[in-house]
Amino acid sequence: MSGGPGSPDLATLTGVRSGKRSYYRAFVRSDERMQRAVRAMDSISRALVRTVEGPRGLLEEVVRAAAAHLEADWTMLALSDGHLSGARPRFLVLGREGDPTTDDTDLPPIVRLELGAIRAGHAVRSDDDGRWVRVPMTLEGRQVGSLVGLHGLEVDPEPGDLSVLRILANQAAVSLHTSEQYQSGVALHRRAQRLYDEARAHARDLEIRTTELRRVEQRLVLAHQRELLDAERHRIARELHDSVTQYVLSAGMSVEIARGEAEALGTPARSILDRLQTAKQLSQEAVEQLRRAIYALHQSPRDTVSTLPELLHEVAEHHRPQLQVQVRVEGDVIRLPADADHEIARAVGEALFNVATHARATRAVVRLRYRPDLLMAAVADDGQGDPTDLSRLLRLERGSPVDGRHRGLANIEARIVELGGTVSFRRARIGGVRVEMRVPLPLEERERSGLINQLVGNARTTTKESRA
Repeated sequence: MSGGPGSPDLATLTGVRSGKRSYYRAFVRSDERMQRAVRAMDSISRALVRTVEGPRGLLEEVVRAAAAHLEADWTMLALSDGHLSGARPRFLVLGREGDPTTDDTDLPPIVRLELGAIRAGHAVRSDDDGRWVRVPMTLEGRQVGSLVGLHGLEVDPEPGDLSVLRILANQAAVSLHTSEQYQSGVALHRRAQRLYDEARAHARDLEIRTTELRRVEQRLVLAHQRELLDAERHRIARELHDSVTQYVLSAGMSVEIARGEAEALGTPARSILDRLQTAKQLSQEAVEQLRRAIYALHQSPRDTVSTLPELLHEVAEHHRPQLQVQVRVEGDVIRLPADADHEIARAVGEALFNVATHARATRAVVRLRYRPDLLMAAVADDGQGDPTDLSRLLRLERGSPVDGRHRGLANIEARIVELGGTVSFRRARIGGVRVEMRVPLPLEERERSGLINQLVGNARTTTKESRA
């Protein structure tokens, strides 16, 4: 069928003249290039989602897509020296056979020369320069490398082919830039982690040193307190030896003289003689107790004594020549203010002194029990005392004049009450009396009027004045 005059012919409709094979070949070649471009884009789109592999997977897809698009014998993707210094890999080379490689030792001279030109940042042409296709990799307007290929096409690549290659090259540049940022982030993270570890180690070292300094400070405070106490103990011992003991000895001698005169009177003075004999025995006992007290005051505590259990062991040691004493500690030791430790220890010492002097006991047990909210110190003996009698005696001592005589139980109660505690008397399991002293915890730091606090306070005031 033929058309009339002026009707469009087949060449006009299709753009291809069936009688001239050159038009058809151009159409086929254009279609093939379009198909290669689509395959290259599809390859890159698949590579973009392979994030777990890092930039290497995407760069290999870029090199393969460029090689397939150019039907290249050799394809290279390389960064110039001085650009994206943290990115890896720096280059990839793909031959017609094999996989992309980063090893340039076995490359042909022509390929190695082209690779060297890219890495050096300038265009070095090989002897056979006609088939090399080069497109730059750009990032933020500057060239950072190149994508090149030794093509095997029948004709030179067209502008559309170069556009595809530029897309591939720029995608590779973005991936390498991301790789550099990632490597920089990893390096910063490692540096931050190292600095954090060093800071933690430094903090632990400071904590250890602070703890050691606090312990040393506590030891120094205790040593200073002990020095002051030792001086006061020696002063009291001298006073007892030079005055009180001499007076008691003089009283004993006067009693002995009076007893001799009473004996000379005979039967009428028998009752007086008995009372004088009792006075003589009491004066002898008083002298003996004074000597023991003077001896104890001259015995300085060990330098290791710093806690209440250690103080109680020291107190028990002073009474062991006359009394079998055991010290038992239950629970975790809680550090108390120094004056509280000494007040409780002195109260226990007073209780042991009463046991040794009045209870006719041979054995005593000192029990120290720590609880989160309570400290209990108890002294039990196997003597002949009675809890009811001791409670009545304590009530009497509370109301008696403060003259220093028969004030042992009242002194115990005063020390414990000052700490907010209580004192009670019970029957001991070993047969005698059990004196219980209960002090609530935690103890607050309070100003106390006792000897220890006065001595320490005076020492601190003196130290501050000397520093000022």
